[in-house]
Amino acid sequence: MTMTTNATSSGTDRYERGRRALAEIDGEAGEAVVASLADIAPDFARYLLEFPFGDIYSRPGLDLKSREVATIAALTAMGTAAPQLKVHVAAGLNVGLSREEIVEIIMQMAVYAGFPAALNGLSVARSAFAEAGV
Repeated sequence: MTMTTNATSSGTDRYERGRRALAEIDGEAGEAVVASLADIAPDFARYLLEFPFGDIYSRPGLDLKSREVATIAALTAMGTAAPQLKVHVAAGLNVGLSREEIVEIIMQMAVYAGFPAALNGLSVARSAFAEAGV
């Protein structure tokens, strides 16, 4: 079975690609997440850069805006990932989503994940919007 990917076998390439993607998507908020793991799980910080950002976010096929739509929807639907949702709401703004688009994404999740998940997501978004000044 052959898999198509832009990832290389080099961990250094994955790591550097992940750092670049994280900076483009999340800016300082992403770096804060990585830095917060330094004292407890530095290997996990590396995994976070290599797999989600170095391998997945860096793939062709979806632009960053579309990837953040999917991520905001998934984190809202989970209902248990408020800190991660807050980071990705900010990332959505950073890659070109409007406040109105983010609110609509979260409201759409009421249909599939229920009103409590959507209400919690809107609360997280309100906080992220306030911090971003939008």
